[in-house]
Amino acid sequence: MKGSYYTKRYSNSFERIGIDEGTVLKRLDSIFDTLFYGSEDERIYHPVGEDMGYMEDTGNIDARTEGMSYGMMFCVQMDKQEEFDCIWKWSKTYMYMDEGTGAGYFAWSVDPSGVKNAYGPAPDGEEFFAMALILASHRWGDKEGIFNYSHEAKELLHTMIHKEDEPGNGRNMWDLGNGLIRFIPEVDFTDPSYHLPHFYELFSENCYPEDSAFYKKAANASREYLHLACDEKTGMSPEYSHYDGSPYLPREPFGRHDWFYSDAYRTIPNMVIDQIWFGTDEWQKDNIYKLQKFLDGKISADHGEVYLTDGTKIEGTDALHPVGLLASVAEGSAVTDGELSDKYLKLIWDMPLRTGVRRYYDNCLYFFAFLALSGRYRIY
Repeated sequence: MKGSYYTKRYSNSFERIGIDEGTVLKRLDSIFDTLFYGSEDERIYHPVGEDMGYMEDTGNIDARTEGMSYGMMFCVQMDKQEEFDCIWKWSKTYMYMDEGTGAGYFAWSVDPSGVKNAYGPAPDGEEFFAMALILASHRWGDKEGIFNYSHEAKELLHTMIHKEDEPGNGRNMWDLGNGLIRFIPEVDFTDPSYHLPHFYELFSENCYPEDSAFYKKAANASREYLHLACDEKTGMSPEYSHYDGSPYLPREPFGRHDWFYSDAYRTIPNMVIDQIWFGTDEWQKDNIYKLQKFLDGKISADHGEVYLTDGTKIEGTDALHPVGLLASVAEGSAVTDGELSDKYLKLIWDMPLRTGVRRYYDNCLYFFAFLALSGRYRIY
């Protein structure tokens, strides 16, 4: 299957269950409006002054590079440049680190007041920042200063793989030897949901020339790695894993992340977008279907069971983000077909956004799923 990178075509999967394009676009607008301008118990975006804004992790009452970069991706896909620029300016003003071993990276957690809660980065935020900036440059054109999107993306992509060029300057976000992204720069293991080969393909075309070959290598390495990280029977990946794909067993200071839990919900959606954009690895479609089949009847908007990647149920533990889980599994229907695939389309179409203090992560995954399934998660 050739992806949209080659064909320039995108499909509205909801048409398979009788929902027309106009109705789907209205739903997307409604989701955006709720997350950005809904009531105080619905929204996750908060304007600051006239030209800044942040995305709140409502469960932890902070702004995270994960959510900020997700917000920018939502905006570029929805053609919302004003909100995009507000989020990016807040990120550069309060999250960016210009000194220390983290210089050139973004602090992963910042208080809504602008005070940094941590002075280390989380690479998934930088990945999404870079991709959103590249797409913004292509969709809207570059402006001046921090809004010279393509320049900002190139600088960030360069920093992410050149920190170790000088001793004492910090660590790269990637292991340059095996081409795999690290969970955080200080460790030598990874997070399967950080692996975005479809992003790396585009990074290789939109970075400084001397960095291009590495990002192409990273795309190939991540696709190969995902084969190892996903269980051959269930299709599930752990939250963290060693470079050989084996689950990272519980230990201090990271706690338990060897199971299919919150972070891991994103691994399948990442494969979905790789399939939509590039379609170079048919194994991904088979793996997505395995996960949909394994979880059929086991998850809902109110409840999600927790498993080890081999399918062993963890008794007495419920998913913290059941809406996000169901949305992510349903997103797989963008690249699968048949009765089960259509069942998931109906489930997500009928499922409302989550409310309450834990709505942030769930509703981000929900919005990504709707963008993908509607054919509106696009390369610009």
